[in-house]
Amino acid sequence: MKKHIPNIITLLNLLMGICACILAIWEVYPGAFIFIIAAGVFDFLDGFFARLLKAYSDIGKELDSLSDLVSFGVAPSLILFSYQYYSLPNHIQFLAFIPLAIALFSSLRLAKFNLDSRQTTSFLGLPTPANALLIASFVAYASIGEANFATSILNKCWVIPVVSIILSLLLISEIPMFSLKFKNLKFKGNEIRFIFIASALLILITGVFLSLHITLLVFLILATYLLLCFAYLPFSKSK
Repeated sequence: MKKHIPNIITLLNLLMGICACILAIWEVYPGAFIFIIAAGVFDFLDGFFARLLKAYSDIGKELDSLSDLVSFGVAPSLILFSYQYYSLPNHIQFLAFIPLAIALFSSLRLAKFNLDSRQTTSFLGLPTPANALLIASFVAYASIGEANFATSILNKCWVIPVVSIILSLLLISEIPMFSLKFKNLKFKGNEIRFIFIASALLILITGVFLSLHITLLVFLILATYLLLCFAYLPFSKSK
């Protein structure tokens, strides 16, 4: 029985992704954001229990990629599609289909990740969960009620297509991006990880003090992750 536990958890990841897709089509973006977070939790737990129970399997690996594609590829692309399609004039509604490229490039990234032995302790290109949460949090924040800076940005007809293309390319890029996997707890060799954790804590504390919405906090944390990856790029190449 225990060998099936990781796969059951992976299926819960898939279920959360399907629910996120449905809510995206229904334009319930905060709900889609919550389901993508839940998918991320199950995505972490399936690997954790697979290692804990030593319940590795080929079907588990394939199932994990399929679930990730739905939860972190299809769901965020539908969020952007739905948000823009219903707000564009008829003659330029074709622009709303460009974000669907995120689902296609996410599938390429996941296939590449499965075959790339260089990505065991860090990443090459933007991880699909980070990309999904970046999109879902920003769109959710833009839709929570009163007009805010996110709403004014996304309502420009060119923003979502351009951002979709950039994120799609980042998914399959060779840009080194750090993970939160620690080989040890020494500062040396983990500088970027400690800086990110400290930055995330600072954002959370400031957000609580200023009563910022959780969707905005998640977006700021993920935007900080991206900025640190690019800032650290010259140092990673020199190693």
